[in-house]
Amino acid sequence: MGPPENQTKTIELKKYYLTLLLIPAIVLISARWKPTTAPQRSAASGDTSTFIGSAACRTCHGAIYADHIHTAHYLDSRPASAASIKGSFKGDKSRYVLNDHMEVQMEKKAGRFYQTFLLNGKPVESEAFGIVIGSGRKGQTYLYWDGNRLFQLPVSYFVPLDSWCNSPGYPQNIVYFGKQVHGQCMECHGTNAKTAELEGLSTVFDSASILYGIDCERCHGPGAQHVAWQTAHPTDRTGRYIINTRHLSRQQRLDACALCHSGFRNERMPPFTFRSGDTLDNFSTARYDSAATATLDVHGNQYGLLTASKCFRMSAQLDCSSCHSPHSNEHGKMEIYSQRCITCHNAGGASAGNGGAGHTCSFPPVIAKGLTANCIDCHMPALPSNAITLQLSGEARLVHDLVRTHRVAIYPDAAKGYMDLLIPARK
Repeated sequence: MGPPENQTKTIELKKYYLTLLLIPAIVLISARWKPTTAPQRSAASGDTSTFIGSAACRTCHGAIYADHIHTAHYLDSRPASAASIKGSFKGDKSRYVLNDHMEVQMEKKAGRFYQTFLLNGKPVESEAFGIVIGSGRKGQTYLYWDGNRLFQLPVSYFVPLDSWCNSPGYPQNIVYFGKQVHGQCMECHGTNAKTAELEGLSTVFDSASILYGIDCERCHGPGAQHVAWQTAHPTDRTGRYIINTRHLSRQQRLDACALCHSGFRNERMPPFTFRSGDTLDNFSTARYDSAATATLDVHGNQYGLLTASKCFRMSAQLDCSSCHSPHSNEHGKMEIYSQRCITCHNAGGASAGNGGAGHTCSFPPVIAKGLTANCIDCHMPALPSNAITLQLSGEARLVHDLVRTHRVAIYPDAAKGYMDLLIPARK
């Protein structure tokens, strides 16, 4: 028997070579499964005959249309192209390195864009970008077509660090092309699509039927009949055959947003069957405990966090549109959002919505400086998400995505950090 240190080295070398032998097996396991027999159709959804696309709205609603096409909602999904894909396809910046043996190369070939998995420098699998998910404001992930099925590509893009990263929820150190995209995923990133649920195969899509982005008809309902009527009756201003959200109840307006902003839901009806004005619980139910909303992760369940807020519970009418203008890109304009806070949180209390005096900020530095331009960074700070952690190229560390919480509350550490940046002399 050799010295103990030699035994240790021998064991480590055996582990290393065993790992190399297992890598091809891992690659084979990760490849998407292809059925040998035709699956049976079990459910279909997405009637496209009454959808017409937002361009048809432009004639009568030109100003709204011109603003809306710049919003993150409108840009939330698009066909893949040089204009829609963020991230570099040049030089070292086109590589996503997992470890010494595995990397994914972003390539442009014959006018199309690909993610190619290399194992020890040799190509194993290459798939073309088909659909871009995400406006590019914070990040993007990408889907590829396999026939009429959609799969998620293994590498995404993280805007704050201008870097390729592993797709959210993917394992570290494994390149995986087999994550199939379900109808519920596209329902929250698109306006409409014709889909079918196939036993043993999940969702198939009619690619020609997809209306990309969160468009006018996502909130106002299919517009074909409305456009036909208004074209034939241009002087009629009653808005026939279309949903005016101002005429909905608060819960109906909330349900329209909660469809996608209340986390993953348990489906009761096929995707793309819910319409604004419907009762959401008839179509899908929440997976989270409504009594524990304050513990929700900041990513993906803005509805649950909002309903846990004192602002929401004390108001009879506050909903998502109280703060957000869905037709405009107001990202980062804290003074606009803050003025909406002050409509309730004012000294007079006339619009407090709770029958009593309004509650104003009591934080001494705010009072002393008369700060009213940014309530948001103190009361709705950007917090690290535990649901979205990203591994950057060539790095073992994980980066937490920062997401603005929708639980309106007092966050002492966030308030102090904001004030220290604003008034350095306080340090």
